[in-house]
Amino acid sequence: MSPLRFDGRVAVVTGAGRGVGRSHAMLLAAKGARVVVADYGAGINGDGSSSAPADEVVREITDSGGQAVACFASVAEPHGAQAIVDTAVEAFGRIDVVVNNAGIHDPGLFETLSRDRFRNMFDVHFYGTVLVTQAAWPHFVAAGYGRIVNTVSEAMLGGISELSSYGAAKGAVFGLTRNLATEGLTHGIRVNAVAPRAYTRMSASHSDSVAAQLSIPKEVMDTINAGMPPELCAPAVAFLAHEDCPLNGEVLQVGMGGVARIAVVRTPGIVRTPLTAEDIAENLDAVMDISDAQVTAVTEMVQ
Repeated sequence: MSPLRFDGRVAVVTGAGRGVGRSHAMLLAAKGARVVVADYGAGINGDGSSSAPADEVVREITDSGGQAVACFASVAEPHGAQAIVDTAVEAFGRIDVVVNNAGIHDPGLFETLSRDRFRNMFDVHFYGTVLVTQAAWPHFVAAGYGRIVNTVSEAMLGGISELSSYGAAKGAVFGLTRNLATEGLTHGIRVNAVAPRAYTRMSASHSDSVAAQLSIPKEVMDTINAGMPPELCAPAVAFLAHEDCPLNGEVLQVGMGGVARIAVVRTPGIVRTPLTAEDIAENLDAVMDISDAQVTAVTEMVQ
């Protein structure tokens, strides 16, 4: 097939100064997109700030012959989110793609997490996604076109301790993705998400804890981490951000050379009138049986 190019398109990538965000920005630029590299340069827990990461990625892109500008702003602040979108319009005259990738990582057992730590997680992951998308949405509606790629995580599905705040925030982004996909279709806007598997400074901070929880020897964990470079997540973002992508409201788990669909399913279950608690207990196997389950869809895939 023909290469998926972005010539003439303008993409905003948040959290693009390092890790998977940097890889997204680099690949989109290599495919012809003009890119806004948005990054506040904060530490992994959200503290501090620096313009250096965004500036460095812009230099890498322009040195390779691409076009990019930096935006040093926080997605968690309404004026920061607006500034990111305004930078795209002022520098390149339009905006076609938003990749909501900015995030922080602050793991802890549930009983140790304060309300402020929960709020900080939601401010960046969830509200950051909301605010940047709200700033871009009127431009997409006016153009009758837009592509939004949000970043979720398998942590939203559970399975590893110390990630209740992070997983909950990513679960909120998942719900937002599905509902925006429904609303956006009439405007030519498609909204999807990726769940990256990548070894970054954020995952590195939690790697030893994960290895201990899963009883994985350190040398084995090191080998796993070595096979998870952020660059392997970027192709899925490029696909979902492209005008030819037919998906809407989907989540692609990507990394380590693989890509897969994450979907919510509904089992046939049982029907009783009236339904009692005892009915559920007696027919639990049927309720939980996924052999004939159906994927819950928010919209039809565009052919």
